[in-house]
Amino acid sequence: MSATLKPIKVWGKGGPNPPKVAIVLEELGLPAEFVVVPFSDVKKPEYLAINPNGRLPAIHDPNTGLTMWESGAIVEYLTEKYDTEHKISFPTGSPEAYETKQYLYFQASGQGPYYGQAAWFKKFHHEKLPSAVERYVKEMHRVTAVLDKILSEKKVAQGQDGPWLVGGRCSIADLSFASWTHVVPFIFDKTDYNLNDYPFVKNWHERMLARPGTAAGLGSTKKLA
Repeated sequence: MSATLKPIKVWGKGGPNPPKVAIVLEELGLPAEFVVVPFSDVKKPEYLAINPNGRLPAIHDPNTGLTMWESGAIVEYLTEKYDTEHKISFPTGSPEAYETKQYLYFQASGQGPYYGQAAWFKKFHHEKLPSAVERYVKEMHRVTAVLDKILSEKKVAQGQDGPWLVGGRCSIADLSFASWTHVVPFIFDKTDYNLNDYPFVKNWHERMLARPGTAAGLGSTKKLA
């Protein structure tokens, strides 16, 4: 199928959110063209015409004429449109598909914002605010602990790898968490956050990194806590 498709244009490469989209493109073998947009340019009129929210990533699919922003929505679009064999998704309307949405929204409302704010106050804010760092790092730990507990309670069928969040196999429910988990060791000291404290999450993330599509989508060194 991909041989007949025009490349999907993706604005944004690197950072935590564009790789969410890149992972799906790689896992599905979809052609893509990446446009590097400096963070200093995301509020300029040229990019705001593509994404009025001024954030990365955004895509344009020339095969359908659709332009989209918000990484979670893009992930859903790409899998619903192109993952016809359900390699990393589940049939529309199935219990697994609804459960997948649960985790996509948890990632978008829980992991992404809290990890992002923690990173901002740790590395980029002009004023050192230990209380802000502490608040958001605590939320990072809370979100990771939730995932660790869920994974610890999942059963793994004999001869299968796992555990995974939904349906006993790797899907976008899992992969949507990979990019933020991946960048954490580059931003935080182990005294702030150590993935070794969450063995199920660490093993889960390592299994995702072992997937060629995920590794290619992340496009960076495999570094764990």
